Amino acid sequence: MDPFDAFASTRDTLWSLIALGPVGLAAQFFIDPQTAGASAAPETASKTDAALRRTTASPQSDTAASSVGRLIPEAGKPNWSSSRFEHGEGTLYFKLYVPSSYNGEPMPMIVMLHGAQQDPDDFAAGTEMNATAEAQGYIVVYPEQSEGANPFKCWNWFWPADRERESGETAMIAALTREVTAICNVDDARVYVAGLSAGGAMAVNLAVTHPDLYAAAAIHSGVAFGVADEPLSALCAMNDGMGKGDLPGLSSDGIRARAVPLIVFHGDADDTVHPRNSDQIVSMSRLLSGVLDDRQPAGLTHIGNEENGHGYTRHVFHDRDGIPSGEQWIVHGLGHAWSGGSAAGTHTDARGPHATTEIVRFFGQYSIDR
Repeated sequence: MDPFDAFASTRDTLWSLIALGPVGLAAQFFIDPQTAGASAAPETASKTDAALRRTTASPQSDTAASSVGRLIPEAGKPNWSSSRFEHGEGTLYFKLYVPSSYNGEPMPMIVMLHGAQQDPDDFAAGTEMNATAEAQGYIVVYPEQSEGANPFKCWNWFWPADRERESGETAMIAALTREVTAICNVDDARVYVAGLSAGGAMAVNLAVTHPDLYAAAAIHSGVAFGVADEPLSALCAMNDGMGKGDLPGLSSDGIRARAVPLIVFHGDADDTVHPRNSDQIVSMSRLLSGVLDDRQPAGLTHIGNEENGHGYTRHVFHDRDGIPSGEQWIVHGLGHAWSGGSAAGTHTDARGPHATTEIVRFFGQYSIDR
């Protein structure tokens, strides 16, 4: 049995999973990285244990935690910290990467959401995002899901309460984003979110519910917003990519919120999350943009092949003014794994294209007009 195939095991043991209850079934949805955090409560006062761990040898090494409260990285050195964030009745542990170029001036930030059975160290190693952030000048925050919230450390992206702006895990991650933004003097016009699998689905939730917070989002092997409302419907949506989305309605003045630009990666050999889910995410994004009509220019398509890597098809979409509004990368032969990732982390495929590089390039095009 392919260890990456969540559905192979799910099909064989569906009834036993149902016997475990909704959480047990949900835990099988995304076989990604591991973590440690907790369920969220409505947005209320928060407290950060800002314990920055300074590196003495390499960006990936940890030392003992330091002070609580303010995050003051050592200038000229990359810093890799472990902290916790209290929000309402929940606690979310997270890790933070601050590049050596940080000097207190505003800098962009990426929120990275791991998949099930991953943790921040695993996800950072597999995506190599810290190395890219060091080269490009980004702060990176990695929230952790806890076994208390989900036995397999899977973000609960499918529960309605966890995809609301004002409640659940979506609200808690957004609150953590704001907290780190304030503490590290992040450029609040250039905050981004990215995720793999269950983390990708949660990144979609954040992009849809918090377009005022995230300038752009990256979804790797994820699903569209609102395609499920409990574990079994989530399993079905992932299995066939035919779940029916349920987007938030218009605002009180009849206007949709800003559509967050999305870059979407998916392998066409993914048998854990059907590749059709990628198309659904793109359709969702364009629907939010209000451009699914005859006035919308056709997307540009490029077919390429990485040296010693996978072939891919890249679609670039534009809004009515000709401004790039999204990208879809279909990686041929890629399974349920981070494209171009490192074997130092789980659920990666070292063969390109290099998703991390392309994601950061894409993010660099966008900021929120404050």
